[in-house]
Amino acid sequence: MQLTQPFRKLKPSRGNEAGLTRMSTDLNRRIWMKHASVTLALLPSFFFSRQASAKRNVELRAKFKYQSTPLESMSCTSCLEFIPGKTDKDLGGCKILPDDDEIEPNGYCIRWNTM
Repeated sequence: MQLTQPFRKLKPSRGNEAGLTRMSTDLNRRIWMKHASVTLALLPSFFFSRQASAKRNVELRAKFKYQSTPLESMSCTSCLEFIPGKTDKDLGGCKILPDDDEIEPNGYCIRWNTM
């Protein structure tokens, strides 16, 4: 015994002036839920993919004559401007080279500073 009939017209009321059938409102709700769940599932991939890109400031690298090898005993690891990566061997950043997060720990530039 069925308590509700899925195809019968509902009586018009405040929320249902058009007299929509129960089936069409259920279908609209399902479509909306489907789109909302897909959007929520894809949202994290959008944020993580944007964070993964590394940046280089090519103009300032050329201006300060940055090189990925040390000059004698001078390297980025001993410079006060160097911002280390997660480990000692990971790429880091530099206070002098903004928007550049691919600085080699053993790199060197003419702005090397220990004071």
